[in-house]
Amino acid sequence: MLKAVIFDLDGTLTDSDKVHFEVYKSFFAEHNIELDRDGYRQKVSGRQNNAILADFLPQLSAAEKEDFSDRKEETFRYLAEGQLEPLPGLLDLLSQIKRLGLAAAVVTNAPPENAAFMLSELWLTEAFSPIVIGNDLPRGKPDPLPYQTALDKLAIHATEAIAFEDSIAGIRSAIGAGIKTIGMTTTHSAQELIETGAVEAVADFTDPYIQTCLNQML
Repeated sequence: MLKAVIFDLDGTLTDSDKVHFEVYKSFFAEHNIELDRDGYRQKVSGRQNNAILADFLPQLSAAEKEDFSDRKEETFRYLAEGQLEPLPGLLDLLSQIKRLGLAAAVVTNAPPENAAFMLSELWLTEAFSPIVIGNDLPRGKPDPLPYQTALDKLAIHATEAIAFEDSIAGIRSAIGAGIKTIGMTTTHSAQELIETGAVEAVADFTDPYIQTCLNQML
């Protein structure tokens, strides 16, 4: 029986990846690295900064990587302020979740400052519990640990939850924890998400499949 709905943040609650892409593109250009949309989808989306920089800028020292990450995220928050909106259907779904007495949680690889910022921008600061931050754990997505941590905090089994994810790393994390996962096509194609393991891929939370899935699990 369904007891919890678990959401990713970037690209799932809101289409923030378009801002992240522009910021990464600009910052990588400072190092003579050209980043296109395909490169962003395959090597950046949904991953933690330390893993991204290990691939793109392995020559940077630990201090330089930390400075890069801090500046990049500060720039993201500056550019995203006032620009973020919930994906269509999200607020109605959250109201339904509350009426049904289900838990709503967030599992994200976003730094804690970004997570707090985005939830505040969306007026959803109090909407989720727990909020699991990948940076607070020994391993972030695509490792299953963030979703396993959410299940532990909720005191439920994987079969009692459903997850929404937009990234390849996120889907691998959720299904690795045994959670049925619906993909969001804000960043990747439906085919990519389903091939990674999503049971279905939808554009937003108004898709009728979501209600069908919830009804089957209640």
